[in-house]
Amino acid sequence: MGGCALDLAETWSSCCDGCFPRVPGIYNQEQIDAWKKVVDAVHAKGAIFFCQLWHVGRASHQVYQPGGAAPISSTDKPISSRWRILMPDGSYGKYPTPRRVATSEIPEIVEQYRQAAVNAIKAGFDGIEIHGAHGYLIDQFLKDGINDRTDEYGGSLSNRCRFLLEVTRAVVSAIGADRVAVRVSPAIDHLDAYDSNPLQLGLAVVDRLNALQQEAGRLAYLHVTQPRYTAYGQTESGQHGSAEEESRMMRALCGAYRGTFMCSGGYTRELGVEAVESGDADLVSFGRLFIANPDLVERFRRDAPLNRYVRKTFYTPDPVVGYTDYPFLGQPKARM
Repeated sequence: MGGCALDLAETWSSCCDGCFPRVPGIYNQEQIDAWKKVVDAVHAKGAIFFCQLWHVGRASHQVYQPGGAAPISSTDKPISSRWRILMPDGSYGKYPTPRRVATSEIPEIVEQYRQAAVNAIKAGFDGIEIHGAHGYLIDQFLKDGINDRTDEYGGSLSNRCRFLLEVTRAVVSAIGADRVAVRVSPAIDHLDAYDSNPLQLGLAVVDRLNALQQEAGRLAYLHVTQPRYTAYGQTESGQHGSAEEESRMMRALCGAYRGTFMCSGGYTRELGVEAVESGDADLVSFGRLFIANPDLVERFRRDAPLNRYVRKTFYTPDPVVGYTDYPFLGQPKARM
């Protein structure tokens, strides 16, 4: 199964998603038509293709916003100075103070998620994944380390889960539950996305998604990232529990969720096999390894050596160097 992260509304993007330059969108007909070509090519190879809908919220900068406006969030607290945002010229800048979105504006944002999902299906995607993880907008509502609202979208667990559930319900009503997936990361502190009780938060999300499935049908899957997903096998701050603690959390969430459970976060072939065999997950997602190994499934099947990924080219605009020049098994190495 393939996937891509796309912007969902013009009001959230000029040339990019608000976090990285040149991220593609899914909010107008020109983009829908362009994506049809990509989706058709993926389907021609026999693959399933999901579109991840991504709103970065406060993880943005005025330079990426229409009219130079402040990015929106659940809060008016900026991301701390330990994090930096990639600017259009390749330098890194400071995250600005966001604008706390008004309660009255939230239905419009929910509607734009719904329309983006409809657009993705029109483009031919098999389904969509709602990105509610990694410190981006939905996560900014979920985490009590960020969300300091006093309206019906802040405070209690039920209130903090409300935005995610409203988005999910709207998207499900538009394209059907079996085409909708949700991604969350209760234990990830990326971009200051802390929560005082990650397991409680994760179980609260699971409980509400289970209830939604009783009403609307089973979702495609729930995707949960665990802390070791970052560059060096740990969260950026280095603060997370032991492997056994992480495993217990994933097992608890997987056991509570009534549906297909996917996990990700720094998995190797061996860790992925262990997660499935031990009941921690039904599916394991790979990102960086797939970028560097277009034939990753076959390499895993043979337990063959893997290409090493080159992190500095992950977000390159170069049309050749980056995503398409890693060799398949049996091909000479083209990289240094």
